[in-house]
Amino acid sequence: MDRRALLGAGVAAGVASLATPSARAQEKSAPASFPLHFAPHEGMFKSLGGDDVVKQLEFAREQGFTAFEDNGMAGRPVEEQERIGKALERLGVTMGVFVANFGTAFGKRSFSSGAPEHLESFLADLKKAVEVAKRVRARWMTIVLGERDPGLELDFQHAHAIEMLKRGAGVFEPHQLVMVMEPLNPWTDHAGLLLAKIPQAYMLCKAVGSPAVKTLFDIYHQQISEGNLIPNIDRAWDEIAYFQIGDNPGRNEPGTGEVNYRNVFRHIHGRGYTGVLGMEHGNSIAGAEGERAVIEAYRAASAF
Repeated sequence: MDRRALLGAGVAAGVASLATPSARAQEKSAPASFPLHFAPHEGMFKSLGGDDVVKQLEFAREQGFTAFEDNGMAGRPVEEQERIGKALERLGVTMGVFVANFGTAFGKRSFSSGAPEHLESFLADLKKAVEVAKRVRARWMTIVLGERDPGLELDFQHAHAIEMLKRGAGVFEPHQLVMVMEPLNPWTDHAGLLLAKIPQAYMLCKAVGSPAVKTLFDIYHQQISEGNLIPNIDRAWDEIAYFQIGDNPGRNEPGTGEVNYRNVFRHIHGRGYTGVLGMEHGNSIAGAEGERAVIEAYRAASAF
């Protein structure tokens, strides 16, 4: 996640209805789509699609992309959220994640401390996120669990986080929304955060036991934190509701680093995943040439 810029049985059942009937009709007349629901973000196709986010969405859909994500969606004006939501519906594009809890995500021992003020802030952010989700037809929202407390045993910190997540689940469950916890790597981007690895996120999901609390598996972060990508995907499968993409090193499109994305995508697809994979990375080459390179990189990584 962070460029500072599912319910039921987990991943396979996470997106039972990725598009409305009108969206599915639109898809029939669209160019060939990718085998997985890859989600570009604003600015990724700015040179080829234009400055306006809706024009970029239209361009991306013409290239076969069927999802979109926007970490900062909750900070957009309501009118802009509604405009994007209408465009997504018209194009048959699924809304991916936006960040639900910037207020308790970074720079605070929010989930680790058990402090009442952090719980209050978190719940307020989630209630706001519910309204944003309605406007843009979103189902998943990213949450970040804040910083570790070096003066407190980790098990106590986990206990505080579990209680906070349970309270948050109470906000999302009535709306059938899902918060996806994102483990972030401590070595390159996010030192000192509470949540860094997939087994840790899996444990928290099991402890909370709610369909509203799942895991975001960011392949870039986990390649750095722990590697062993496909085995960890399999072990955590029933608690993963969302994926994000970025090659390492560099955090750019597939094929620019060490991850064998064709094998990873083939595996995820073979397991029956029908959810969204957010393209949360940069373009390795600037301008229109780089944007074409991104499209070709996804074509090559999807040739399985």
